Amino acid sequence: MNLLESHRDHAEQTDDRSITGWDGDASAFVSAAPRLFAIGLRVLQDVGEAEDVVQETWMRWARADRSVVISPPAFLALTTTRLAINVAQSARRRRETSVGPWLPETTDLSVGPEMAAERREAVDTAIRLLLERLTPAERAVYLLRIAFDYPYRQISEILHLGEDHARQLLRRARDHLATERRHQVSTTAHRRLVRTFVAAAQSGDLAGLEELLAADVSR
Repeated sequence: MNLLESHRDHAEQTDDRSITGWDGDASAFVSAAPRLFAIGLRVLQDVGEAEDVVQETWMRWARADRSVVISPPAFLALTTTRLAINVAQSARRRRETSVGPWLPETTDLSVGPEMAAERREAVDTAIRLLLERLTPAERAVYLLRIAFDYPYRQISEILHLGEDHARQLLRRARDHLATERRHQVSTTAHRRLVRTFVAAAQSGDLAGLEELLAADVSR
């Protein structure tokens, strides 16, 4: 089922409005959807994220008091633009405050030995957490998406997964990171992933990391 068909089904299944009203509302959205997708894609440069933003716009449209909306196309376009900008800003904040800080920190070779040791310890701890709580597929998607900001399309190609599956794996990874579950961690696997991750962050050459993550997923 494609995106627009899912919106039509959602409209048909909603029972708190008249069928005629929902037909008109759905029609207004479906007519604007190509433009909304183009807006999301222009801001985010990622097909999957643009689709997610259009989906969220539909949900906002479904909840809105449309009796006060003068121009549905303008309302939908503005909502999509704001949502896309929020997603872009959120991605930037994640890179700065989540796993992303590993990148500028590990590539900064001017820091003193004590700071370098602290940063290496932070990476060691974070990698161990990923090994303890995530499956290989969840871990691979999480690292590529959150730490290195890979688009879902590229992640799916590297790991031989569907884009939708990759999105599901990222959601599961975030859920599992919030739990207390523990997998036994191999010291060798931990050191290998830390070494490969740091080398990728310092050099900017991610081929080795991609290969290691893909191999872990395929086992």
